[in-house]
Amino acid sequence: MDLIKIAQETFQIEAEALYKMAERLDQNFLDAIELIMHTKGKLIITGVGKSGLVGAKMAATFASTGTSSFFLHPTEALHGDLGMIGKDDTLIAISSSGESEELTKILPHIKRFDIPLIGLTGNENSSLAKYADVFLDISVEKEACPLNIAPTTSTTLTMALGDALAVALMNKRGFKKEDFASFHPGGSLGKKLFIKIKDLMQTESLPIIDTQTTLKEAIVAMSEGKLGTVLIVDEADKFIALLSDGDLRRALMQEGFSLEHLAIDYASKNPKSYHDTELLASEALEIIENDRIQLLPLTNEAGEILGVLHIHDLVNAGIKSK
Repeated sequence: MDLIKIAQETFQIEAEALYKMAERLDQNFLDAIELIMHTKGKLIITGVGKSGLVGAKMAATFASTGTSSFFLHPTEALHGDLGMIGKDDTLIAISSSGESEELTKILPHIKRFDIPLIGLTGNENSSLAKYADVFLDISVEKEACPLNIAPTTSTTLTMALGDALAVALMNKRGFKKEDFASFHPGGSLGKKLFIKIKDLMQTESLPIIDTQTTLKEAIVAMSEGKLGTVLIVDEADKFIALLSDGDLRRALMQEGFSLEHLAIDYASKNPKSYHDTELLASEALEIIENDRIQLLPLTNEAGEILGVLHIHDLVNAGIKSK
């Protein structure tokens, strides 16, 4: 038994069904888009079994792309959850046969609410198709299952149709990546577009020393600060230099090195700093990566230290550069 060949045939069968579905899209698809676009309430998805699982995924996709949506199980609807449906809602019902018992039982009640019904079924003569205001054909020639029984091709096609509806709605609404990020503030895109330097920078117990601090004292401050760096300020508290553990290692190699020397003598003068704490964290990461530094000090217009942003703060927060 060539399992690779069987897997390839599965892909081919499902891919062919998707291509054929794309070719037969018609005015009904556009009508469905218009119904959803003009829905003042929520878009409700319902279905049982595998159709229900696909419907739940569709509802999640709609909800995350600008269409307020949720999944409603037909059985739960019959036992009280019909109250979740409002007069301004639109319903998408999914059933390959169009005759799923749990689903057909709620159809008369749906029509009683006088709300738009979009039916996704493979049987144009089914109860679902007859009740629907808009019928979308999800019929397939055969399932990828060798017994032609288990929902495989049909569920793939239905899920793809849901994606097509969602993407078409995104385009019609002019949905942008900023809109998507607002629905996913915890995702990588949300973090990239919304988290700023001020949200991540460290402001407490910073290892700040003055120009009269000895190297020995600076090492103690560096250890306590746990940043691998100390920040040096002048008499006016203006940030003027930075002593890193790399600077310290290089100092050890110098002739005449002494822990009693001033830290400023071994520090990097005029180091990189930034004063716009509203800068996106993802852009700050670009600065850190491009300048090959680990720590970005943040200062006010007078050069006084407000805080620091360490590359580890960005990594731990899941920030990625553009």
